[in-house]
Amino acid sequence: MRPQKEIKMITVSNLAIQFGKKPLFSDVNLKFTPGNCYGMIGANGAGKSTFLRILAGDLDSTRGTVKMEPGERLSVLRQDHFAYDEFTVLNTVLMGHKEMWDVMQEKDALYLKADFNEEDGMRAAKLEDDFAAMGGWNSESDAAELLSGLGIKEDLHHQQMANITGKEKVRVLLAQALFGNPDNLLLDEPTNDLDLETVLWLENYLANFQNTVIVVSHDRHFLDNVCTNIVDIDFGKVRNFSGNYSFWYESSQLASRQQALQNKKAEEKKKELQEFIRRFSANVAKSKQTTSRKKMIDKLNIEEIQPSTRRYPGIIFQPSRLSGDQVLKVENLSYSIEGETLFKDVSFNVEKDEKVVLISKDNRAVTGFFEIINGNEKAPTGNYTWGQTITSAYLPMDNTEFFQKDIILYDWLAQYAKDSSEDYMRSFLGKMLFPTEDTQKKAKVLSGGEKMRCMIARMMMEEPNVLILDHPTNHLDLESIQAFNNNMKTFPGQILMASHDHEFIRTTCNRVIELTPKGIVDKLMDFEDYLADEGIKAIREEKYK
Repeated sequence: MRPQKEIKMITVSNLAIQFGKKPLFSDVNLKFTPGNCYGMIGANGAGKSTFLRILAGDLDSTRGTVKMEPGERLSVLRQDHFAYDEFTVLNTVLMGHKEMWDVMQEKDALYLKADFNEEDGMRAAKLEDDFAAMGGWNSESDAAELLSGLGIKEDLHHQQMANITGKEKVRVLLAQALFGNPDNLLLDEPTNDLDLETVLWLENYLANFQNTVIVVSHDRHFLDNVCTNIVDIDFGKVRNFSGNYSFWYESSQLASRQQALQNKKAEEKKKELQEFIRRFSANVAKSKQTTSRKKMIDKLNIEEIQPSTRRYPGIIFQPSRLSGDQVLKVENLSYSIEGETLFKDVSFNVEKDEKVVLISKDNRAVTGFFEIINGNEKAPTGNYTWGQTITSAYLPMDNTEFFQKDIILYDWLAQYAKDSSEDYMRSFLGKMLFPTEDTQKKAKVLSGGEKMRCMIARMMMEEPNVLILDHPTNHLDLESIQAFNNNMKTFPGQILMASHDHEFIRTTCNRVIELTPKGIVDKLMDFEDYLADEGIKAIREEKYK
């Protein structure tokens, strides 16, 4: 009988990690198997990146083991942007397959020997066989294809890594992780600094990846489109759930509601959960992951569903007055940086009930537009007019200037409060999940996420009917992003926003305006339809030439 082929997988047994006296998690027993993508979630500080580092072998656990089968190749998305500065872009990608790279280096060194002998010839022949077996003859074209898919143009492939930008390095390191079809792929925030179209490319790539993927990401749309399982770090445990992020979130919310109704009969609870799973399964076919390949619905177990310990901030915008029909009129605006035109001939009207996403291939264009309509910058040409009933609030992408004063958090928020009473102030700080002891923190030393929550609280106090949001999910954790997004779906005013969060845009906006050096593309339509429309795509490309 032919021996059964071993399934390559990552097996985690009795794993625990703690720093000092503080345990992050313990008794972790999991198997990560090929054909599945595991999205790892957990509150900030729960240990997501720590767990990935243990799997990668970069950090020792307090106890327990991580095992892979002999010959399995593990690939990790590296975050050190300067580690490969002395290498070319293409060679940096090839180094992602270390064994192949080592063979390449050894055989090239042999062929350069001045006294190449018979023994060297035999060794070279062996190396050539190994190189061919690893797909080495197609390696450069495979690496180039990955780079192109991630938006790195061919003229950069032979440039030194030291000579390309930080955002380009992010994409090269991602190509390095993907290169060579690794058995196990560990990705920590792979969509950071990628534009929306490149994220879509990565979603398609991972949806067709046949081996094991474990990913940490704050991008819910990405998690929904690539994940077959969610690995949740909560309750000091690491647990595996079948389904994508939306299923995990909706089911945990349902479990929380059921827990609040303790007198509800067990059978009624079960029926409600089964109906939820039935509705969810009907939507799975819309995902890039096919049900026949992943079979995740078959594995769903209603007994697994339980409330999460996560806390969600109370992000609730309530306009003090509704806006009139005329919101914003823009006429012939243009904007340049150091002689480079980012947009020109921009004219449009925003009317009541419109929620607009502004996009561009250059993020500076949208930020420049927002700075102009908020009166912080002067446009070389054109003008804009706000409607008489409009009260707007602006969330800039860079909030550094708001945190220059050496004052405590309580006093920082009081600067923007209409009512400085202690009860009023504490209600806003509580909504933003700041405990009483945090109100005495210096505002300057808050984390990026804490500063964003402060900025959101400041905007809520203004009771605006128009929100201007420049990448509102930056620095926020999944819980804050979800709470923010939920409120934007029902916000009764108008929104002008830019974001890399596909789900935030998809569920919020009903109009797309793209700023280009040759005017705008303006469509009253769903964002996903906008990206997919081939006719619009041709128009967009023409405007950037």
